[in-house]
Amino acid sequence: MAKEKYVAYVGTYTHTNSVGIHVYDVNPETGVFCEKAVAPINNPSYVTVSKDGKHLYSIEDEGVAAFNILPDGNLEKVNQNWIGGMRGDYIDVDSKNRFLFVGGFHDGRVTMMKLAEDGSIGDVAFGLFHQSISLGGNERHLDHAKVTCVKLTPDEKYLCAVDIGINQIKVYRIDYNLGHLTLVDIVRPELDAGVREVQFSKDGKFMYALTSFNNSIEVYSYKDEDDEPVFERIQTISVLKKADESSAASAMAFTDDEKYLFVSVDGMNATSWLLRDEKTGKLSYAGQTTNSGEFPKDIAVLPGNKFLAVINHDTNELRTFRVDYKDGYALMVNPPVKLSKGNSIIIHKITG
Repeated sequence: MAKEKYVAYVGTYTHTNSVGIHVYDVNPETGVFCEKAVAPINNPSYVTVSKDGKHLYSIEDEGVAAFNILPDGNLEKVNQNWIGGMRGDYIDVDSKNRFLFVGGFHDGRVTMMKLAEDGSIGDVAFGLFHQSISLGGNERHLDHAKVTCVKLTPDEKYLCAVDIGINQIKVYRIDYNLGHLTLVDIVRPELDAGVREVQFSKDGKFMYALTSFNNSIEVYSYKDEDDEPVFERIQTISVLKKADESSAASAMAFTDDEKYLFVSVDGMNATSWLLRDEKTGKLSYAGQTTNSGEFPKDIAVLPGNKFLAVINHDTNELRTFRVDYKDGYALMVNPPVKLSKGNSIIIHKITG
């Protein structure tokens, strides 16, 4: 049986020194990242891997791009296509590789892109724009639609489109036959929360919504009842050890066993982690570490849960930390990896 190996794909902005998606060999036992290749592409700010592990999809200036994942983890570009609007911010793909879903930060657009059997990206199947609303009176509001995350529910019946601009999570029913989205629900986080991203537990019972302005996680129960999505908020918990209005939560990542949820915080330039109760889905504060750099744009927990990887966007580096869960701290044990304007990271298992 082949030994499990891992690579990391890191999306970057290419307006300075980077030229695309950086590919690293990853050692989960030491936390060491060794760069092996760079796939050229314009501003691949967010990347995701298909559920079957065969393809990587990326945002790019021209729209979205598809890559084949080779046996050694390197990338081979397949094609690219325009999304019918301004450049996207976040992407997700269904488990049968039927559609690529794109969220637009700049224009508040949600787009469905057709996928072919070979993983290539076809034309736009459907697109819609979120309507901006005038909230007034609070400078923390953006007052215009900005989709920062699109995430399929675990049953893949619905698409959650997170809009930080209007502080809503719009829930769309997906028609895979027609290639169409229909609004069926709106989840409304706490006022002025600035919801940024959602993640679901593997058992499909809970949704975790990260808020940038409140620096909190809102925990929701989720179920599909009578062919309708039902979300109920069961907890709101701060990710900070103490309040800090100059900070903004920026990204989150689960450990493999979902026992802990990590959250990076801009401004404070730190990462917190929260202990998760598997039965109730609720969280409790567990620890925090500084990132030794500025603007932790994205994070990932390495397989085995010993190490945390942090992309410090403004100081152009990737750093890894060994986490001490018992005592609630983390230590940097490897030299920082130079990385120009890193924006997103995903760890992928290969067998080659």
